[in-house]
Amino acid sequence: MFEADNYGVNKDSLLLDYDEIEARATEVKPLVLLAGYSAYPRAINFRRMREIADKVGAVFMVDMAHFAGLVAGGVFEGDENPIPHAHVITTTTHKTLRGPRGGMVLCTKEFAPYVDKGCPLVIGGPLAHVMAAKGVAFTEANTPEFKTYAHQIVANAQALADACIAEGMNVVSGGTENHLLLIDVRSFGLTGRQAASALRECRITLNKNAIPFDPNGPISTSGLRVGTPALTTLGMGPDEMKEIASIFKHVLSHTKPGVIESGPNAGKPSKANFARDANAAAEARQRVKTLLDEFPVYPELDLGLLQRHFA
Repeated sequence: MFEADNYGVNKDSLLLDYDEIEARATEVKPLVLLAGYSAYPRAINFRRMREIADKVGAVFMVDMAHFAGLVAGGVFEGDENPIPHAHVITTTTHKTLRGPRGGMVLCTKEFAPYVDKGCPLVIGGPLAHVMAAKGVAFTEANTPEFKTYAHQIVANAQALADACIAEGMNVVSGGTENHLLLIDVRSFGLTGRQAASALRECRITLNKNAIPFDPNGPISTSGLRVGTPALTTLGMGPDEMKEIASIFKHVLSHTKPGVIESGPNAGKPSKANFARDANAAAEARQRVKTLLDEFPVYPELDLGLLQRHFA
């Protein structure tokens, strides 16, 4: 239905360069200029993006699915808040907004008739229990406690980025301004796929992720994407971020690339398989357990009683 073009980050800074984006938009003259991210560790200047859209006659659309909670919580204000600047905004209601798995579309009055026609053509059905859960989430997002939570997400992400750098890891763009950070794992001799799998075996959930100009491509990747919303919800703070960074370093430094086991490339280095030190993995799992025992998901539940009941 559409002819898509793209823009990226500057090769030197690994940040969005708005002059480069403007030059690209002037060349392409898109009908829609889209902004948003799932793995960009910085804030976006939405005022500047709207100026570019207006210059080329484009509708300015923002997908804020990943950072909607930072908008609702007052972390992103002024030029970094997309709501005053975008014509159309799409978002999920989970992720940082911490609601049910669902979505929401915001728009200016000009586009309201078209957005309203989206249901049931291309927008999912109105599930009553999800609508109710969204109401609960939006109510929570309007509380002072949610603002504290949103700001702590960013503080934790920045503390985790600083701790990873202190551990000798390469954090893409040198830090973060939002809820996530990217770690380039090539210094460990690993692909993102290998690193994520090794950490997952040690009870750490994150994902492989391409980094800018990734030489390993989108399947194996060279990076890890790490977020702090769930850790923040558990009540963790900067001290725990230091421990998590230390566990990252411990696991990755005791993990090596595996070899291809069969086929014409048997014996050659693999981008998927890995070998890890069993003792180091056991130590990492214990350290993760210690953290989670201190910050349970449901502290009000008597887990011992539940375990005895279902034994």
